[in-house]
Parts: sequence; structure tokens; C-alpha cells
Amino acid sequence: MQHPPSQEAPKNLVLVGFMGSGKSSVGRLAAKALGFQFTDTDQIVVERAGRQISDIFETDGEAAFRALETEAIESLVHMDGYVVSTGGGAVLSEHNRQLLRALGFVVCLTASEDILFERVARNSKRPLLQTENPRATLSKLIHDRSALYQAAAHHTLDTTLLPQTAAVEALVTAARQAFAWNPLP
Repeated sequence: MQHPPSQEAPKNLVLVGFMGSGKSSVGRLAAKALGFQFTDTDQIVVERAGRQISDIFETDGEAAFRALETEAIESLVHMDGYVVSTGGGAVLSEHNRQLLRALGFVVCLTASEDILFERVARNSKRPLLQTENPRATLSKLIHDRSALYQAAAHHTLDTTLLPQTAAVEALVTAARQAFAWNPLP
């Protein structure tokens, strides 16, 4: 479901979606194409905490990480001209979803469960997937979060069958339309 952006042109492009959907990789390239800066809320948390996310989860728990994530999102509200990549769970909080929509044009990047698993299985730094059955955990997380991603997003882009360059192009096109840089005829 596509939600129209607010009447005021958005200031930033905000990417939400499940881990492995391309928020960081596609987001960096989209920022370059748009002439925007790139930032990642997970990286902000790591820099401020002085620790990796997996360490925060292990030592302090998920709730502590989520509080740091909200602080990171809140710190961006006055920014302009950014592509913001969010962590996969940033949409769990209604407060965060409202902040993200206020921050700019929110695009949900999606992909099939098989593709997401293939992408995230390469990275051992995913604390929520450090379980006996990572595939089942991934499936449950996708199920639990899908509606929240849609609630946060103005637009959805499925990256399942898109090579990275095509995903970037589609994202930039959607952003340009949202920013009224090339309005539809």
C-alpha cells in the first residue's frame, strides 16, 4: 500500500525494511545519486555506545538497544538532505514510526524470504538470528514486522529480483517524485 507523502516536500529519504533488504548498500548509492549525505541509525548507535550492536544485545538486552535506536532517530529529526538507513527493528515502536515519517519520505525495501535469508546468512553479526533455527526466526520476524514496515512507509520497493543498480535507480526515481523534482505528468 502506498501512502502519499505530506504536502510539504520531504527533506530526507528514509529506508525501512528487514535486515538484508538493501537499506545500507542501496541507500549509500542512492545518496550519492541524489547528492545527499548517508547515515545509518545502527552506526550512530555503535558510535555513541562505543560497542557493537551484538555486544549491546548480549550485555544490556534488546530493550536497551531499542532505547539507543530511538535516541539515534530523534537526533536526526532536524537533518536535511540525508538518506537514512534504519535498523530492521526501528519500526517496532509507534513513536519511531512517527519520527521516521516526520523525518522524510519513507521507503520500505522488501525482498522474498529466501533472498533475505541468503543475504543475512552471510553476516554473523545479526544478534536476533543467533538462534538454533535462524531460518525459522527470520520467518517469524518477517511475519511480525511486515505490517509495521507498511505502516511506516510512504512507498514500497521490492528488491527481490532487482540487481543493485536497478534497485538504486527505482529508489532514486521514487525519491525524485516524492521530492517533486520530476513531478508526474
